[in-house]
Amino acid sequence: MMNMNFMRKLPIPQEIKAQFPLSDEVVTLKAKRDAEIADVFTGKSDKFLLIIGPCSADREDSVLDYVNRLAKVQDKVKDKIIIIPRIYTNKPRTTGQGYKGMVHQPDPTKSEDMLEGLISIRKLHTKAVAETGLTCADEMLYPENHRYLSDILSYVAVGARSVEDQQHRLIASGLQIPVGMKNPTSGDYTVMLNSILAAQSSHTFLYRGWECRSTGNPLAHAILRGYTNKSGKSLPNYHYEDLVRLVEMYSAKNLENMAVIVDANHNNSNKQYLEQIRICNEVLHSCRHNADIKKIVKGFMIESYIVDGCQKVEEGTYGKSITDPCLGWEKSEALIYSIADQL
Repeated sequence: MMNMNFMRKLPIPQEIKAQFPLSDEVVTLKAKRDAEIADVFTGKSDKFLLIIGPCSADREDSVLDYVNRLAKVQDKVKDKIIIIPRIYTNKPRTTGQGYKGMVHQPDPTKSEDMLEGLISIRKLHTKAVAETGLTCADEMLYPENHRYLSDILSYVAVGARSVEDQQHRLIASGLQIPVGMKNPTSGDYTVMLNSILAAQSSHTFLYRGWECRSTGNPLAHAILRGYTNKSGKSLPNYHYEDLVRLVEMYSAKNLENMAVIVDANHNNSNKQYLEQIRICNEVLHSCRHNADIKKIVKGFMIESYIVDGCQKVEEGTYGKSITDPCLGWEKSEALIYSIADQL
């Protein structure tokens, strides 16, 4: 016996994809973008990645507005930067309470509806690419849900609370796009590097009722997001010494395509969202003073939306985060141009 109510059988990913297919134009665009992004991780391109956007996607209109703004900026910095919009449609919750993302609640003011959620997130990602030409990033919070978006995403992140989970590591090993493995909340680099090793290796495993065989994902890489010590205090890991230590430990593992994305928010900023500007500038300074750091740092992850800060769901301010606080648009745009000027 199980203390769960099985409410309804949801459509499998193949059915949702057939109902909401991608145009030939989007398929071609994604293949081109995927190749350009992969070249950054393999070292063929010296462009810088910015994975930037809201902490969590909450409504289609403001998210698409935001991504359209990013597309205009992308055109101006395309010689130096590849922008990958964050459209994070599922939100990890430390206690399990609160807004869990569009996949749960396509309308955060209404009750959960996961069928409508799966449809809404596919529509949102598809519209974003079709309108802007920018393929996007999402977090792989639920490995079994990844295939609903597997044909449209150009980047996937595995969060700090998921990075030690074997299922996440094995699914990552079967993807053909970059997968960023965050350091765990403890800050242990070894856990993160072991996760990258697992994702870059071949495995046989159970997935969605199938026995699967993966070939390994050479584009799996590190994300530094800060950590929490045993007293619960937030501590950063983006400083010069942290990056040097990562280079040394990464090199010792003999992994493919050594790369790190620095997450400028979360524990690195202690969720003080304005600190993201200073953090990006400090990391770029470190890159200028150490060739090994410059070689390994491939980009930033930045939490940004239309309006500064965050709010409660019931406040209803358009383009303002309902989860973690984000940089507003004006500051974000200025930061992107500043980063481009320093590259």
